[in-house]
Amino acid sequence: MAKSSADDMELKRQCEAAIDASGGGKQKVVLCIRTVKSRAVWGKPTKLARHMAKPRVLAISTKSKGQRTKAFLRVLKYSHGGVLEPAKIYKLKHLSKVEVMQSDPSGCTFMLGFDNLRLQSVAPPQWTMRNKDDRNRIIMCVLNLCKEVLGSIPKVVGMDIVEMALWAKENTVVNKLNQEVTPDGPVVLPSTVTITESEGTVERDLVSQAEQEDMEALLGTYLMGVGEAEAFSERMKRELLALESANVHAILETESVVDEVLRDLEAATICMEDMDEWLAIFNVKLRHMREDIESIEYRNNKLEFQSENNKALIQELDKLLEHLQIPQEYEEALTVGSFDENNMSKNIEACEWLTSAIRDLELPNLDPSYAKLRAVREKRAEFILLRCTFVRRASEFLTQYFPTLIDYMINDQSNFSQKGQLKRPDHSELRYKCRVYARLLQQIKSLDKNCMGPLRMSYCQSLNQLLRKEANCFANELRATVKVARNNGVPLEGPFTGQTGSYADSKPISEAYAKIINVFIPLLIDESSFFSHLMCFESSPESSSVDAETTSSGHTAAISSTTGNANNAIEMAMLNDCLNNMLKGVEDDFFAIIDWASNIDIWCCITMYGITDRYLAGHKVENAAFVHVLLGELESRIHSFFSVFVDDSCFQVEKYDRNARTFGVLVYIPRFAQLATRLEEYVHGGCRDLIDQAYTKIVSIMFVTLEKIAQVEPKYADIMLLENYAAFQNGLYDLANSIQTLAKFYHQASEAYEQACLRHINMVIYIHFEKLFQFARKTEELLIGKMPPEEIPFQMGMSKGELRKVLKSTISGLDKTQSAMYKKLQKNLTVEELIPSLWEKCKKEFLEKYASFVKMVQKIYPTETVPSVVDMQKILASLEM
Repeated sequence: MAKSSADDMELKRQCEAAIDASGGGKQKVVLCIRTVKSRAVWGKPTKLARHMAKPRVLAISTKSKGQRTKAFLRVLKYSHGGVLEPAKIYKLKHLSKVEVMQSDPSGCTFMLGFDNLRLQSVAPPQWTMRNKDDRNRIIMCVLNLCKEVLGSIPKVVGMDIVEMALWAKENTVVNKLNQEVTPDGPVVLPSTVTITESEGTVERDLVSQAEQEDMEALLGTYLMGVGEAEAFSERMKRELLALESANVHAILETESVVDEVLRDLEAATICMEDMDEWLAIFNVKLRHMREDIESIEYRNNKLEFQSENNKALIQELDKLLEHLQIPQEYEEALTVGSFDENNMSKNIEACEWLTSAIRDLELPNLDPSYAKLRAVREKRAEFILLRCTFVRRASEFLTQYFPTLIDYMINDQSNFSQKGQLKRPDHSELRYKCRVYARLLQQIKSLDKNCMGPLRMSYCQSLNQLLRKEANCFANELRATVKVARNNGVPLEGPFTGQTGSYADSKPISEAYAKIINVFIPLLIDESSFFSHLMCFESSPESSSVDAETTSSGHTAAISSTTGNANNAIEMAMLNDCLNNMLKGVEDDFFAIIDWASNIDIWCCITMYGITDRYLAGHKVENAAFVHVLLGELESRIHSFFSVFVDDSCFQVEKYDRNARTFGVLVYIPRFAQLATRLEEYVHGGCRDLIDQAYTKIVSIMFVTLEKIAQVEPKYADIMLLENYAAFQNGLYDLANSIQTLAKFYHQASEAYEQACLRHINMVIYIHFEKLFQFARKTEELLIGKMPPEEIPFQMGMSKGELRKVLKSTISGLDKTQSAMYKKLQKNLTVEELIPSLWEKCKKEFLEKYASFVKMVQKIYPTETVPSVVDMQKILASLEM
């Protein structure tokens, strides 16, 4: 037999080197053996897939760390160069099962099951050894290490432990312990286990040596003589016949005893028959007694059931009589009782009783069988009549009480603003007196909700008169107390003194508008919410959404339901009608304040718009949606007034298009800067968008009108544009640094100014240097026509002599030309401050054009000498104006 790979020390050293190189640290290889790896599929006991076999080396190693020892099972594979390298590592502490595969007839294939594998749906690999000896050696080594290091062994499946023990005994050999040689000498590794030790350990675990010897001695004391099967069979037959004969003989010897037992049995049978007759007689008597007892119990149970039913019926009738009988004090309160504040508790108690009584006499609270009784029907009709009587009396009282209470407040002039006294409305006493009857209103709605409509309308109409009078008196007193001179703003055309009122002068107007907003908007919100709760609406203004429409009659708040059933929608429609009646006409005084403020100082629209916008932003729509509708209408009215002012300003600008001037700065350019400065004094809160829209509209019209006016005299169009755009920039320089909209138009004016300057300067330059740049233009045209540069001097009018004539005329009269250019720039300009900057731009533009001319001459006439750009710059500097 060939030597096993487990005894190959070279293989062991290669395994240790591979483990150490992989970073596993210094470990001791206990056993390493060559094997073949294959893999089967779960639940399919097929034959071993030899075509999938891969050569591997299984190495069992240990690693000591202090008092602890760890055991590993390492799988190594051969690389392309035939060198071992680690492929897998398993910890033996997770080994749960060792199974020998039954699909391999040779018994050399086994599987190691670990409980920490991530993919349990994938079958673990199978290992096929060369023979059973190799298989047994590695399995015994694994079991022994598990026993030594972990204190337990895994489950063993598919192999007999006794067979393993016998194999270990037969293959016991004397082996020396593996030693690790160190510079200090051989050191025995306690974790190193030899095959003999492994096999002996398993054998000791199964049966000890002493027990085995005793078992062999016991088996040797009995000689079974089973050497010949036929002789053994004959022997067993003889012994069976002898045993049967002995049994028959024993029975025959005990005949007398059997006879005596039979006699006793016959006597006992007679006694049992007599006893059976007696029991039959007793059974008949007991059956008759049982029937009599059952009959008595049946009649007794029937009587008890009837008695209990009678008691329950009496109790139910007593309860029904309680419902049908009206207490005397409740009947008096419901029919003739007073509705004074002191009697309200009795009235509420009587209403609650009546509501409960009617509800108890209705299905399903009342048993259907009772509902058919005549007494119940008559009593229910009496209760309904009593309910109608009380509801009518209470409705008539409250219909008169609310208007009387509100009329008393209307007639008391001390509740309103008077001359020299601005009074904030106070409804606390009114609400207190109304709140006394809040529970009564709840009871009325629970008894008959149809009667709530007239009550609600009566309250709303009376309160509407009070609110309108309070708003009218408050608004009149506000207008009377504010004394401010009329301010028409800054006109963009016509005569203008240059003096207008400041923001401080018109501030009282804005404060008056803010005061009426801050006083009456919260009052309207509180009154609507109080009305909703007082009149027992299931939906309040806080849970409604509002759709407002502006009609000829004024402000209308339409409340529609976003969620809820049909009943909720009906309630919201009723609340909508009531709020319309309560708030109708109140907005007229707000509009009057806006009209009054706009007529005095149109710029107050800006501050009023900001106040309204801040109030809108500070109140959520769902909390008071109808107030948002009112504020939105106020904001629209303010916007319309301001839009008229903006449109009028645009119209003033457009009038210049019909009365066109062709020289100087237009009047509306500097006046717009004054207008913008004044407007910015009024910017507060959310009115920034309003002002920006006005800027955009006015400035756009200004620029369009300026372009139209400039085109009336095309000869002076650029001068007109550059003067006006420069004036626009000068006037708005400070504001453009802080206002984004004006900054946009500032940059637009700057670009237009630069373009107008460039066109005007080019025109002046071409007038005074026409020959020079006309010669350059012809040369460029020839170059564009793809004529070679060396052929251009031979063209007519393009010779070197012509070039010298042009240069001579340009250089010789440069001082006169420069003076003429300066006078040309100065001639038509009305803003003298622009002349220095224009003259600098003119010289710069001339030098740029002259530089391109010099470059062209050097390209086409390389032998000709022309003054350089630097020389020309010095000449211009020497001729400074």
